[in-house]
Amino acid sequence: MDEKTKQTYAFLKEALLKRLPKQAQALSAVKGLMFSRYNENSNPERCFYQPMIAVLIQGWKRAMIGNKEYSYGEGSCIVVGVDMPGVSHITEASPEHPFLSISIKLDPYIIIQLLAEAPHLNGQSGNSPSAVFVSEITDEILDAFLRLVKLLDNPAHIPILAPLIVREIHYRVLVSPLLGDCLRMANTIGTRANQIARSISWLREHYREPLRIKNLAHMINMAPATFHRHFQQVTTLSPLQFQKCLRLYEAERLILLEGKNANTAALEVGYESVSQFNREYKRLFGAPPLQDLNKKRSGFL
Repeated sequence: MDEKTKQTYAFLKEALLKRLPKQAQALSAVKGLMFSRYNENSNPERCFYQPMIAVLIQGWKRAMIGNKEYSYGEGSCIVVGVDMPGVSHITEASPEHPFLSISIKLDPYIIIQLLAEAPHLNGQSGNSPSAVFVSEITDEILDAFLRLVKLLDNPAHIPILAPLIVREIHYRVLVSPLLGDCLRMANTIGTRANQIARSISWLREHYREPLRIKNLAHMINMAPATFHRHFQQVTTLSPLQFQKCLRLYEAERLILLEGKNANTAALEVGYESVSQFNREYKRLFGAPPLQDLNKKRSGFL
């Protein structure tokens, strides 16, 4: 890490600590820009990743996204190109050296616009790349994040300048040989990855419905076997596994946050058999719904 990069990280660390005086996750005044601070190692947390880029400023993190594990820390970034189920935990953090990160949501409309304006970006990658990529952050992307954070000290300029810098971040990711694959292919009409991205969007909206692979494959103009193969290449999961994650994550939310019982949650997310729901919930979360709820509320998980 050269001297200029060290100075950039020092500034970003100071800026995040100033805006997050205690452990928290917070959205900034720039739409989609989020800051995170953890003062200690965390237990695994499940979530559905949306398209985004996160820059690790300090500390270390491990994540299981789909069926693939990623480990990354200071000096690296992670790009997620499509909605993906995952579980992550902080593995290196302390009050003296808290885990710090900056992330921003990636907008498919901006990506499509950039691909249309710069057609040379199309076709630079394989037909079904991974939906997630971890790499050392480029100087250009880091500099764009630096300018975006500095802009927060001049809020009057945010409406004009922030969209330009956010658009630049999208472009810098797209042109990166390593990071841009998942974004280029998932948003380029006619590619297998784009077809899979469309099927993922459908699943997010219709996960309560019975999954009929033949119908879903037909909707995106693929043969069922081809669809299944490319879906697994992009997400590392089968379509059925993906739907199960959608259903079970939503059921967990209904039970934990809305206070619904397991039977009601099971029916609301699309299960016809409560016993099957309980088995699959235990397989994913490690305990039946009621036991899982009691542990989480007691702070053991």
